[in-house]
Amino acid sequence: MKVIFLFLTLLFASLGRAQVLHDVAQYVPLGAAVGLEYCGVEACHPLRERVALTATAFTALTGVAGVMKLTISEKRPDGSDWRSFPSGHAARAFAGAELVRSEYGLEWGLAAYGVATIVGVMRVAGDHHYVHDVVAGAAVGVAAARLAYWLLPFERKLFGWESDAVSIAALPTFQAETRSIGLSMTMTLH
Repeated sequence: MKVIFLFLTLLFASLGRAQVLHDVAQYVPLGAAVGLEYCGVEACHPLRERVALTATAFTALTGVAGVMKLTISEKRPDGSDWRSFPSGHAARAFAGAELVRSEYGLEWGLAAYGVATIVGVMRVAGDHHYVHDVVAGAAVGVAAARLAYWLLPFERKLFGWESDAVSIAALPTFQAETRSIGLSMTMTLH
């Protein structure tokens, strides 16, 4: 129920302009990958590792998609710019969906992949991307999530996560002028 409330809150917060819905929805699977446990769903990894997985996947997909956009330089269907390939929205949504599937199981993963698919369809329907842009973005996102799991043992050693002591603080933000939301997080290891 809490997940539905969160999604509806994000949906209603985005009603100011049509494009904002997929701008917000692209982050729903990523947020679910970190926080679905707080809705009573058992996760495979502790919070700090889910945060690390999400941050690693996000960093990897942002770098790969950014380099691809700059080097391939495909014009968008609406003609607004030359950064169509691959879809960054799809990459973020599908990375989150793969993280949810890996952390919480197939049932939750299918729901997250459903949200990611809707984001991709909205990008194509809004003339922001071609279908192949979204497919490539989805592939980049899933690959980034798998890379994050592959790197997790190295991150455990790097950050000394053999102990269970960790403090996390999160501060949600809302910018009324642009109708945007954000989240600032701090993690301290003891």
